[in-house]
Amino acid sequence: MPSDSALRIVWIYPDLLSTYGDQGNVLVLERRAQLRGIETETVHVRSADPVPETGDLYLIGGGEDRPQILAAERLRRDGGLHRAIAGGAVLLAVCAGYQIMGSTFGGEEGQPVDGIGLLDLSSSRGPARAVGELVAEVDAALNLPTLTGFENHMGVTHLGPGVKPLSKTLVGIGNGDNFEGCYTGHVVGTYLHGPALARNPALADLLLSWCAGDLAPLDDSRYEALRRERLAAVLPD
Repeated sequence: MPSDSALRIVWIYPDLLSTYGDQGNVLVLERRAQLRGIETETVHVRSADPVPETGDLYLIGGGEDRPQILAAERLRRDGGLHRAIAGGAVLLAVCAGYQIMGSTFGGEEGQPVDGIGLLDLSSSRGPARAVGELVAEVDAALNLPTLTGFENHMGVTHLGPGVKPLSKTLVGIGNGDNFEGCYTGHVVGTYLHGPALARNPALADLLLSWCAGDLAPLDDSRYEALRRERLAAVLPD
C-alpha cells in the first residue's frame, strides 16, 4: 500500500476501462512528478478489488459499452471513489469513465444505465459516432493552453448547474453542445484521448498542483512545438 509521504495515484479498473492508451495518463503524472523530486506510488485497482479511499489522484479511462456498464455497477456498490473525492482527492475521468460519473449514460442498445452520480451530468447516445481530432479552448479560470486530443465515442453529455464546461470546442464534437468536458472542484471529466495528459502536459501539471501545491517549472519547449504543429494541422485557416 502507498506510504504517507508519496503522492498516491490510483488507476481505477484497468481491466475494464483502458482503451486508446489512457494508461499513458498515469505514466505522464508519475514522470512529471518524479522530475520535480515528488515521490509517487501507483495502485492499479482491478474491478474485483475495492477502490481505496486514501489516494491523492484518481484516474479512470475509456472502454466499450459492456465494460462501462460493469464498471458503473461496481463503482456504485463500492462507494470508495465517492468517499475519496469527498475527502479532497483529485480525479481525471476520460470518455466512458467521464460518462460513468454522471447520473445516467447510454447502454449497449442506447438504454439509460445508472451512473454513479458523482457529477451533475447525464449522457445518452448521439445520432452518430464522434471520431477524430478534438481541439478546445479551456475555461479561462483554469489558465491552461488550448487542449488537443482525439475522440471516439457515441455519447452526448448534458451538464447540470453543478459543473462547468472544461472547454469550448474549436474542432470536434466533445459533449455535443459546442463544449468539451467539465470540471468542478478538483474533478475533471473529458472525452480527450491521446492520451490526454501526454498531449496536454499543462493539464497534467494542474492536476498535480491540486495535490502537491506549486510546482517547479519544467522545460516543455518540445511538447509546446508539437502542440502547435497539431493545432496548425487541424484548425481551419
